[in-house]
Amino acid sequence: MFMVMNKTMININEAKARLSEYARRVKKGETIILCDRNRPFAEIRPLQSLDQRRPFGLVKGLFQVPEHFNDPDPEITALFNGSR
Repeated sequence: MFMVMNKTMININEAKARLSEYARRVKKGETIILCDRNRPFAEIRPLQSLDQRRPFGLVKGLFQVPEHFNDPDPEITALFNGSR
């Protein structure tokens, strides 16, 4: 095991032998990088909270919806009407 930029790098054999320990560390916020013969190939990190909703209006003011946004598309209408 060795540390790189606040991440712990471990070989796959060590991960298999001590999975419960590393799972606890990930739950506390640590990132674990899995290696095969000291070559990184995967990262185990905590998930961002899945039950937390994004705040409403997060991108307010960053773009405007065009007036014609909900207008029917003439090409698609023609396909439904069988004319093309």
